[in-house]
Parts: sequence; structure tokens; C-alpha cells
Amino acid sequence: MKRFFLLIFLINSIITSAQSNEFALAENYYRNNEYKKAIQLYKGLVNKSPYNTTYLQRLISCYQETNQFKTAESVLLEKLEKRSNLTFLNVIIGYNYERQQDTIAAKKYYKKAITSIAKRSGYGATIANMFKNYNKLDLAIEAYKKTSETNKNVHYEFQIAQIHGEKGNFSQMFEEYINYLDINDNYLNTVKRFTSRYITDDSENENNILFKKALLRKSASNPKDIWNDLLSWLFITQKDYGKAFIQNKALYQRDPEHLVKIYDLGEIAFQNKDYETAKKCFDFTIEKSNFLEDKFGAILMNLKIAIATDTPEIEQKFQQVFNEFGVNRNTFSIQIAYADYLTFKKNQPEEAKKILEEAIKFADNRYQKAKVKLKLADVLVYQDTFNKALIYFSQVQSRFKNHELGQQARFKVAQTSYFKGDFKWAKAQLKVLKGSASQLIANDAADLFLIISDNQPKDSLPNGLLSYAKADVLDYQNKNEKAIALLHNILTEFKGQSIEDEALFKQASLFSKTKKFNEAIENYTKIISLDPQGILVDDAHYQMAELYANELNDNEKAKEHYQKIIFDYPSSIYLVDARKKFRKLRGDNI
Repeated sequence: MKRFFLLIFLINSIITSAQSNEFALAENYYRNNEYKKAIQLYKGLVNKSPYNTTYLQRLISCYQETNQFKTAESVLLEKLEKRSNLTFLNVIIGYNYERQQDTIAAKKYYKKAITSIAKRSGYGATIANMFKNYNKLDLAIEAYKKTSETNKNVHYEFQIAQIHGEKGNFSQMFEEYINYLDINDNYLNTVKRFTSRYITDDSENENNILFKKALLRKSASNPKDIWNDLLSWLFITQKDYGKAFIQNKALYQRDPEHLVKIYDLGEIAFQNKDYETAKKCFDFTIEKSNFLEDKFGAILMNLKIAIATDTPEIEQKFQQVFNEFGVNRNTFSIQIAYADYLTFKKNQPEEAKKILEEAIKFADNRYQKAKVKLKLADVLVYQDTFNKALIYFSQVQSRFKNHELGQQARFKVAQTSYFKGDFKWAKAQLKVLKGSASQLIANDAADLFLIISDNQPKDSLPNGLLSYAKADVLDYQNKNEKAIALLHNILTEFKGQSIEDEALFKQASLFSKTKKFNEAIENYTKIISLDPQGILVDDAHYQMAELYANELNDNEKAKEHYQKIIFDYPSSIYLVDARKKFRKLRGDNI
């Protein structure tokens, strides 16, 4: 008996393999427009598998391509006569008539296919899919809807939404996606993924407005947490973090588990320099959270906001935290942040090293110890003690090869090597990091790699890169005036060389940092005049627009530079932001 079943299995396998090979050959003929050869193979395949729709549709398509419409109709009607329940064949017959430009007959069979769904809903999805394949999108929608009406257990809102998208009917598409979520909220992330293809970070974008309106209508008629979640997601996409905070607070009122989303939103707002919203998120977390880790995380982020915004009496704020909560494991991350503040803001690196030497005693694991070592090495770089810093960075890199800490350490090794003028070793490290899993590290690595590659000395001729690296060190150490003076020397000594635009841009950023906005504008203007198609030109236009808008109160000049990006640099990473800010300055109703 076993041998019998084995024999049957082998025979079936041989038949399946033969059909597969035959189909592959037929497909090859079909793709190469050799329809007559394909017909012979497809006929054989249809005879062996009479109701395989793929074989049948290909055969009919070959007949149509060779103008054998009557033969195609005959094959289809014969099959329909033998098995009247195969109502989807009406779609193929209708399309066969449409190919002959007989629209009346085509509509007749299309209607038969739609009507048949009421009795045989099992073929409804097949009929709809065939209409879609023939680009009969309205009929596909009608078929899906008819199927759902006939069988209440199936839902095709998602497919209908996609078809509306293909038609460019985005308003209806969003409605269908939302209706689908109303039935099954497990598809929230799927809907976000598909919707993200149509919306942007521009709140004025028509699709953003349509999606928001659809959500608000649904929220009003049938309130659910999922609508607040989607609105929050939309506002975060648009960088309207204040509005996202309102939605997340509403979610928290109904479910305290949503507090973590408020903390996450605070981090996103902080990264995008919306410090006001970030502080609201972290204050809310401190007030509401019952978890020490979240509370101390929020306290730390508020301290970072205070540093970023130059809030008075920052050191006292750190001391208040230590007085209230102590210097212990709970405040470990705050101790590291305090050491960073003492080094880079107060110029007290020796005091910072004492803080870090104490903090390492409270490290619970090797990851926390590595963080202390990285920060200690940063302090050593600040003190120009490059070789000792490299030892610490290299230790973390070797012990955490496949971890983000290791990637950070490798970048620090490259950056420190660059600072001390070892460009060859720096490039070797940066080349690896350009493919880092961390996008931020990869971007920083790519930028530094390009600076070295474009300006590395050739044939032992000096070209300013060594001096530029020293200016970078001074910038790192917050010695802004010394960095500006050194860059001035580079611009004088190496005028006309490739380092010039980099030095101008670096100096401009330092001018902005030290509130010398007119000098920054002058530098950016020089960059543009050097080469209107240069790699830093769109950056220069954007930075000038930002200075005019936010520091110099000259909206007309700001609009001029935003508009320059919109029309002259359409591939710029600043395009969407420039368009949004230009429209806002112009007075458009956002």
C-alpha cells in the first residue's frame, strides 16, 4: 500500500513539474508577443486543468491579441454552459466584447457578473479582482460592495480604498480606510503605512487636509481611541507636536497606559527643537507616572531643555535634583548629563571627571559603564588629550561591536583621529560607519567622510584641511571666537581651494551661534556666489531664510530664499520645509 501511494505521489509530482515547465515556456512566448506559439501550450494546459483561471485567461488573451475573438467567446461560453456556477467567466466574456468595441454586449455580461454575486457570493472577490485587472475600477468597487452586502462576514473596505487611491479619489480612499479600522482596529499600523504614501509633513498638503477631515467626521459620529491615535500620528508627521500632545492627553484620560506615548512625543518634540511642547510632555510624565525610571527620564529631559534654551540657574536645577533624590543609581543618567554640562558649558572638565568617576560606581551593567567611558573620553577630547580618549573609545568599540554604543564609539574614534590630523585612519573608520544601522551616525559619518575626501592633501601640498580640523576642535570645545579667527586665516590662505566653501559655512554657523547674524548672512552669500550649483548652496539659502525669519525680522528676504529652494533646488532636503514656511510667511491659511 505504501508503494502504491508513493507511486501516485511520484506521478503527480512529475505531472506538476511538467505543467510548470510548460507554463513557464508559454509565459515566455506570451511576454515576447509570440501568441500563436503560446496558444498551443496554453490550450494543452487548459485541457489538463480546465478551470485554472490563470491558464484560461492567458489563452483568451492570446486569442484576443490575434483577433480570434469568436474562438475566445466559443471557449468561454462552452465552459459556462458546462458549469453555470462559474459566473466570473461573464467578466471575461464582457471584456472580450469590449476588445471588439461592442460596449453594449460588454455591459450586458458585466451586469450578469455583478448580479450573480447575490446568489454566489463566493465568486464575488474573484469577479471584483478581474474587473480591477481589466482596469474597470468602478465595476470592481461595485462587485466588492455587492459581495459585502450579500455576505456580512466579509469586508473589502481595504481593497475598495486602494482602488479609490488608484483612481485619485483620495477623499473616498481615506473614508474607506477609516471604515475598515472601525470594523477591525488590528490593522491600524497597516492603514498608517498605506496612508503615509499620500500624506506629507506639510499640513497644507491637500491629502493631509482630506485625511484630517475624514478622521474628525468619524470621531464625531463614533468616538474611539483609535481616531485620537491617528490624529496624533498625523500631527506628528506634520510636526504639529502641540496638537499631537492634546490628542495623547485625551488618550491618557481614557487609558493611563498611553502615558508612555506622551513621553515618546516629548522626545520627538525635543529632537525637533519644539522645546515648549517637549517640556509639557515631560512635566505631564513627572506628574502622572508611577515608575521611577520614567520620572527620572523626564527630569533629565527637562534639564536638557533648560540647557538647550539657556535657562538661567541651570546648575542650581541640577543641584536641586541631587538634593531631592540623591546621588545614586536613580540619578545615574543625570550625573552623566551634569558632567557634560560642566565640561561644555562651564569649562570645568576636571570637575566633570570627578563626577564621572563617582557615577561609574552606580552603573548597574556593562552598558552603563560604557556610557560613562564614552563621556569621560569626550571630556578628554575637550582637553586635547586625544590619545587617552582614543583608548577609551576603542575599548567601547571592541566590546560592543554589534551594538549602537559600539557604533557611537567607532564614530568618536574617527572624529578624534580627524581632530588630531590622522585623516587616513579617520576615513577608514568612517567608510564602515556610512552603512551604520543608526541613520544619525551614518549621516554624520558620510558628512565627515566627504569633508576629508574632498579636501585631503594631495602630493604633500597643504590645502587647509589640517587647520579646518583644528577649527572643528575649537568648535567642539565651544571656543567660538578662536574657531572663527582660525577659519578666517584658512579663508585668506587657501582662497579659491575646495576648502573655501566648507570654511565659509562653518564660520557662518559660528557667527549665528555667537549672534553675529549679519556676518553669517555675508558668508552664506559668498558660498552662493562661489558656485550657484555647489553642494552647500541650498543649505546656505535655507540658513539665510531661517536667520531672516527668526532673527532679523525680515520676512520678505526670508521668503526670497525659501522660494529660491522651491524653484531652483527641487531635490533639496529642505524643499518641503521651505514650501511650508514660505506659504506661512505669505499669509496662506494653513
